[in-house]
Amino acid sequence: MKSRTNLPLVGFALAVAAMAVLIGWTEQTTWRQVNQLRKHYGTVEIESFRFADHVEAGVRSLNDTLLRYDLHDEAADRERFQTESRELREWMATRRHQLTTTAERTLFEEIIVEYERYLTNANHLLAEAEAAGTTGYSVRLFDRVEAGSARLLDLGEQLDAAHRASLGEFVLNSHGAMVRLEWLLRVSLFLLIALGVSLAVLVYRGMIAPLRIQLLESRALLERQEKLSSLGVLAAGVAHEIRNPLTALKVRLHGLKKALRNDPALHEDVEVIGNEISRLERIVRDFLQFARPSDPEPEPVPVESLLREVRDLFASELAKNSIQFEVDAPGGLWTSVDRSQIKQVLINLVRNAAEGIGSDGTITLRGRAESATLGGRSRPAVALEVGDTGKGIPPEVQRRLFDPFFTTKEQGTGLGLSIAARIIQKHGGSLHYQTQPQRGTTFTIVLPRAEPHES
Repeated sequence: MKSRTNLPLVGFALAVAAMAVLIGWTEQTTWRQVNQLRKHYGTVEIESFRFADHVEAGVRSLNDTLLRYDLHDEAADRERFQTESRELREWMATRRHQLTTTAERTLFEEIIVEYERYLTNANHLLAEAEAAGTTGYSVRLFDRVEAGSARLLDLGEQLDAAHRASLGEFVLNSHGAMVRLEWLLRVSLFLLIALGVSLAVLVYRGMIAPLRIQLLESRALLERQEKLSSLGVLAAGVAHEIRNPLTALKVRLHGLKKALRNDPALHEDVEVIGNEISRLERIVRDFLQFARPSDPEPEPVPVESLLREVRDLFASELAKNSIQFEVDAPGGLWTSVDRSQIKQVLINLVRNAAEGIGSDGTITLRGRAESATLGGRSRPAVALEVGDTGKGIPPEVQRRLFDPFFTTKEQGTGLGLSIAARIIQKHGGSLHYQTQPQRGTTFTIVLPRAEPHES
C-alpha cells in the first residue's frame, strides 16, 4: 500500500522536474537568441553603417585626387589615385559578408558594378591626358566620371537607408523576443506555483494525512492497551474474590431449591436468584478471561478454512433473519494463530454485526494479503474483515467502543471487544474498524502472514 501511495508522488515529482527542465531550456534558448541579436547589433550592424560611410568617403577622396591631378599635373596624384582605387576595391570585397539583408546585398552588387564603371572611365580619362601630354581632360569623359561618382554616392545613401531599415527590424525583433520572454517567465512562474501547490496537496493527502491518522490511531491504541493492562491486574484480584462467594451461594441455593420445591412462590424467587448468580458467574468468567487471557498456541491456519467454519456456525441462524452470509477469501493464504482464540474473536464480531443489522442485510467475511506494520516493523500480513450493512456505529459510541464494561445491550457485559482486542494483541496483531452511518461497519483483524510449512 505504501508503494502504491508513493507511485503517484514519484510520477508527479518527475513531471515537475521535466516541466522545470523544459522551462529552463526554453528560457536559456530565448536568452541565447537575445544575446545573438545584441551581438549582431553590436558588430554587424555597426560595420554595415561603416561600409556605406567608407564607400562614400573613398569615392569623394578619388574625385579629389583626380581634381588635384588636373590642377597640378603631378605623377604622385596619379599614383595615389591608382593605389586608393585598388585599396577601396579590396576593402569592399572583404566586407561583403557583413551585409545581412537581401536589400543590402542587392545594393552592394550595384555599387560594385557602378564602381567598376567609374574606375574604367577614370582610367580612360587619365590615359588620354597622359597621351596628350596635358591635363586638359575631355569634358565629355570627365562628365561621365563625375556622373559615375554621383551614382556611387547615391547608392551609398541608399545602402545607408537599407542599414537603418535593418536596424529598425532588429529593434522590432528584439522587442518581440523580450515580450515573449516576459510572457514565458510569467507563465513559467504560474506553472511552477501551481505545480508546487498541487504537489503540496498531493503530499499532504498521500503521506501526511494518513500518517497523522495512523499516529492518532496508534496513540489511541496505546492508551487503550495501557488502560486494559492496568484494569486487568485489578480485575484478576476482584474476580477471584467474587468467584469464591458465588460458588458458596450457588451450593446453598441448590439445597434451598429442594427444600422449597412445594412452595411455588418461593421457588420462583429462588429461580430468579439462581439466574442472577449464573449471570454473575458469566461476568466473572469473562472478567477473568479479559484480565488474564491464556497465551495463544499458534499454528499455521488456512484463512479460507477458518472463515468458512465461522460462516457454517451462523449461516442457518442468520438466515432466519434474512441476513446473507458471504465469504471472500483466496486460497493459499495462511496465518499463524491459535485457531480457537481467533475463531472466538470472529464469532464475537459476527454476532455484533448481526445485532447491528437486525434483519435484511449482508455480513461478509473477507481475507486478503497486505503489508502492514506489526511489532514496529513492516512485514507481510493477513487482513481478516468482518463487514456488515447495518446502521453503523454512532460517534458517541465510537469513543468508548473498546472500554471494558461499556455496552449498549441490555444483557451484555461490555467485555466482548475488549477481550477480542487483548487476544489480537497477544497474537502480535491489531484490531481496528471503519464505520459509516446507515451504511455499515467493517472490523479488520491484521495478523502476521505465514507459510503452510511453518510450525
